[in-house]
Amino acid sequence: MAYAGDNKYEESPKRVKYDRQLRLWDDHGQYALEAAHVCLINASATGTEILKSLVLPGVGAFTILDDKIVTGQDAGNNFFLDKDSIGKSRAKVATEHLLELNPDVRGEFVDEDLLCILRAEPTFFSKFTVVITANLEETSLLALADKLWEQGVPLLVCRVYGMIGYMRLQFSDRTIIESRPENEFQDLRLDRPFSGLREYSNSIDLEKLTDQEHSHVPFVIILLKYLESWKNRNGGEIPKNIKEKNLLKAEIVKGMRKKDEEENFEEACRAINRSIVMTKVPSEIQDILNDPLCDNLTSESKPFWILAKALKEFVDNEGQGCLPVRGVIPDMTSDTQSYIKLQNIYKEKADEDSHAMYSRVQQLLSNLGKPPNFISEHEVKVFCKNAHCLRVLRGRSLMNEYNPETTNIRSLIADLEHEDSDIIFYVLLRAVEKFRFDYCRYPGQTNDEVESDIVKLKNCVSVFTNELGCSPIMKDDYVHEMCRFGAAELHSVAAYVGGCGAQEVIKLITGQYVPFNNTLIYYAVSQSTSVYCL
Repeated sequence: MAYAGDNKYEESPKRVKYDRQLRLWDDHGQYALEAAHVCLINASATGTEILKSLVLPGVGAFTILDDKIVTGQDAGNNFFLDKDSIGKSRAKVATEHLLELNPDVRGEFVDEDLLCILRAEPTFFSKFTVVITANLEETSLLALADKLWEQGVPLLVCRVYGMIGYMRLQFSDRTIIESRPENEFQDLRLDRPFSGLREYSNSIDLEKLTDQEHSHVPFVIILLKYLESWKNRNGGEIPKNIKEKNLLKAEIVKGMRKKDEEENFEEACRAINRSIVMTKVPSEIQDILNDPLCDNLTSESKPFWILAKALKEFVDNEGQGCLPVRGVIPDMTSDTQSYIKLQNIYKEKADEDSHAMYSRVQQLLSNLGKPPNFISEHEVKVFCKNAHCLRVLRGRSLMNEYNPETTNIRSLIADLEHEDSDIIFYVLLRAVEKFRFDYCRYPGQTNDEVESDIVKLKNCVSVFTNELGCSPIMKDDYVHEMCRFGAAELHSVAAYVGGCGAQEVIKLITGQYVPFNNTLIYYAVSQSTSVYCL
């Protein structure tokens, strides 16, 4: 769970510097980013592009692990290396140049071999918030992934192979409070108004208002009044289908005094389908509340599950089957006084629900032998505000993916027969690793062997698919293209993958937004992106 402070990032030059991103992940997200320490393995073009997009927004610290020396090829495709870097430590040069981007960030490098580190210091990676690999060969990758899975450290695997971009996230279960869905959820409670909202609505008599006052009544109150009238005539039921909602809309239109001039009534008509709905706990949230981790709390339970347990008790008691009120209302046509009054009514109800939740959290903490400050009141408020969009992602290890008995790839192999399926590139990437294992190089890396490599790579594809018990059909053009790529790391593709990869790392660090689960394939030729759970 990300740290949630007092949500008041001090006014300072740093606030001005990071103003735009603070709008995305707020103060507590920035605090989490500045407290993070990430590790990059291989300062290739892709790797440095990822770090660049983490250094600029102010990640706390980074470490580059890379034992390679800068070559001419590195200088040609890596923005952070030049011809003067050739022959020098790639980790050292990349670290120095990346630190020039942001003086707030700390950086260090380790120019040693990954497998040597794993053997000599098995706990070396446990101190990092996230570990990132760039174009790491398969044997080392699997050894690293296995160790990180044991230690509970998230791993982002990135690779650029010609026109193909590949990313894989490995993490244990991720709980996300601030998932920030694209479509804002309007929690207006019009079907079952709470006392404060009902009292405010009853205090307004539309018939006695002047024309100016009539045209500034918030649409929420308009909907509530007409809805209450509808319910009185229909046995307490709200409109449930398009036909009934259109009838209600006609009644609202009839209540307008000046046609096409009262924007608040027009807003009410437009909001009917979205705002007049049954208030209930979404099925995906109910699944979280019924999760064994929620029901069976222990002293080792994470804050998320303690909060979920308190939420379940709230829904069954104070909430009367509903989640806490969010306390947020949309913008609308209204005079300032009426809007603020309505806003405060929802906020007061949200504070009341949050206080009830906090009391339940404190009781649970006491029962578990946890200190009262283990979960702050602010964290409870953030949880209540986002209770409608909580997410739990079940992660899978690379070992499970690479094990033929537990992999999910078999069910996707049938797509190989479809020309535009990006799963083809996943199979080819696995095949080129088999090629490298057999021939100690990637196909097409030497121009004079491209034609013979095509035959060898076809055989590697067949071996891989046969290991899965499948015999899919793949067009020869794709195999030819992989050999023509020659394992080249194109900077344009690396820049795109690097930006996307940094975005996913920030999601992991801040605990906000939903990371992809768990494999992403990008094909630059068609500019297509596909996500698979493998």
